[in-house]
Amino acid sequence: MSERVKTNLIHFALFIVTFITTTLAGAEWTHGKSILALTNEHFFNPNYSLNDLWSGLPYSICFLLILTAHEFGHYFVARYYKVRVTLPYFIPLPPIPLMFGTMGALIRLKSPVRTMQQNFDIGIAGPLAGFAVAIGFLWYGFTHLPPPEYVFQFHPGYEPFGLDYASQVYRPENMPNGTVDVLIGKNLLFFFFENVVADPARMPNVHEIMHYPFLFAGFLSLVFTSMNLLPVGQLDGGHVLYGLIGFKRHRIVATVIFICFLFYAGIGFISPFQPWDELAYQIPLYVGFLFLSLQGLRLSVQNTVLIALGMFTTQYVLAILLPHFHGYAGWLLFMLIVGRFVGIAHPPCEIEEPLTRGRRWLGWLTLLIFILCFTPAPISMIQYLK
Repeated sequence: MSERVKTNLIHFALFIVTFITTTLAGAEWTHGKSILALTNEHFFNPNYSLNDLWSGLPYSICFLLILTAHEFGHYFVARYYKVRVTLPYFIPLPPIPLMFGTMGALIRLKSPVRTMQQNFDIGIAGPLAGFAVAIGFLWYGFTHLPPPEYVFQFHPGYEPFGLDYASQVYRPENMPNGTVDVLIGKNLLFFFFENVVADPARMPNVHEIMHYPFLFAGFLSLVFTSMNLLPVGQLDGGHVLYGLIGFKRHRIVATVIFICFLFYAGIGFISPFQPWDELAYQIPLYVGFLFLSLQGLRLSVQNTVLIALGMFTTQYVLAILLPHFHGYAGWLLFMLIVGRFVGIAHPPCEIEEPLTRGRRWLGWLTLLIFILCFTPAPISMIQYLK
């Protein structure tokens, strides 16, 4: 078997495994039925059927088509410029409860990109292709919402309250012990679809959007798109920003954006109202985390430590003054990955020719898409224990 055939089989196998894991995730999010039992008697759910698995297909097909469009947008433009590139590597996630089935997908460029224009075109093609497909699925989902009674098949206990169930069932005192309440955040694009496209009488509550596979998969795709379009380093948004403003200004702007994003993510992560015996080890660990994340700035150790300490001190004081104001800790891991592995600055291309006017307009439009897709707190999970 040739090396090329082996490599293609790896790509195909990863896609099939990811298709299975996203289908399992879709079934759990939509119908609350997990393949795992995780009890002393059973590891797998003995009541899980093929029909339960099939119920996850709308979510997985929608989600994977958007991811595939994104990656092949990069792929075909790279091939157009005769840049050696791999097929997409899909990244499956095990069917752990409350997971999405995948961490996305990526391609690898196996030869250098020589010009700024080529770098810009390859970088921008993926998010634009994925965004276009996501808009199509979201439009379909918001224009084909089922009747509001649809949610009762997942929560039969809500039916006695009628369509005004939200005013009762989401109260903390009415939540069953051990319940994990999932709230979906909002972005500007969702506000548009809710208020302009959808029938207001059929709009689901933010606690229930995960039961609507086209809406939920489309929403997650917007979150992934905004992550890719963060204008930092060699993320897709970093490629776009680099093409628009060049190497030197990109380094300055990307540094400011990264620090602001990291600062926002950590607001309220360490609470000054915790016991001192907890703070005694949590503070050093958190400052160490900030130091590792900030190493992507490529500053001296002394300056990196100073920035980490200054950031923590400001966050700590803010937590004292505004105890109810929180960032979104879910972004912290993403910031660590960007700071440690992706980097903040964008390496210069061999040929830095100015972009054409059309590309510049497209670049600014793409950064606008980042703003439309960005959700400050995408998903919040609250477990009620009594």
